[in-house]
Amino acid sequence: MNADLHCHSTVSDGWLAPADVVRRAAANGVTHLALTDHDEVSGLDEALAVAREVGITLVPGVEISVSFRGDTVHVVGLGIDHRNPELLAGLAQVRRGRAERAKRIGEALEAAGIRDALAGARTFALNPELVSRAHFARHLVATGLMPDVNTVFRHYLAQGKPGYVAHEWARLEDAVGWIHDAGGIAVIAHPGRYRFSDADLDALFDAFAACGGEAVEVVSGAHSQAEAQKFASLARRRGLLASRASDFHGESESAVDLGCCEPLPPDLLPVWSRFA
Repeated sequence: MNADLHCHSTVSDGWLAPADVVRRAAANGVTHLALTDHDEVSGLDEALAVAREVGITLVPGVEISVSFRGDTVHVVGLGIDHRNPELLAGLAQVRRGRAERAKRIGEALEAAGIRDALAGARTFALNPELVSRAHFARHLVATGLMPDVNTVFRHYLAQGKPGYVAHEWARLEDAVGWIHDAGGIAVIAHPGRYRFSDADLDALFDAFAACGGEAVEVVSGAHSQAEAQKFASLARRRGLLASRASDFHGESESAVDLGCCEPLPPDLLPVWSRFA
């Protein structure tokens, strides 16, 4: 079994259309794929249809943006009913915040001497409701200002840089609640990416467990081997299910291709045991 339970399409900040994400996953030998676009589920019907054609299991998913202790955390929902009205209303609320943030990022970059950044970012966002920092980064690379997306983030879009804009996303308990309302399983995405102290990370997982969160991405395209071992230990101590995910956005921007993550440690209970 080759499960990859977190990836993105052009519905959010991926480079491939939902159908092409599924086809690439199938070509790579993925058996169970979750498409988890940021705060959006409109690509799932297309993905589900192609998954049936190519013979892999598509797990309907979403990645919800959450604010916790002054930073942004992502919670993945797996096995959701993507037509659930409570989930859809919550995601629409988060997307409205995204539009406001994009406007403020554009203004911040203008103040830093980069003109028309919002208009440029919009040319990379096929979904006008989801203009993200990745789209701004791609625009700055396309203009020749920076060599690659990671460099743009380091110089302009990370916390403390000229284009960074603080923003309040969903509350953790609301995001987990929307996922549960839709019949899904809540997973903390790529915990190694958060700039938390060990105490803040413990507080995040305590709060996540208190509102019914079930799983953590132990193996992620964003994690080193040492980080995977750290989060495996955390899953064991807290009795959490373990997930495995590339967080694939596109060939040029992703450290790991679809289906190519390391396997989970064999003693952990995989999250796909709940729906495979």
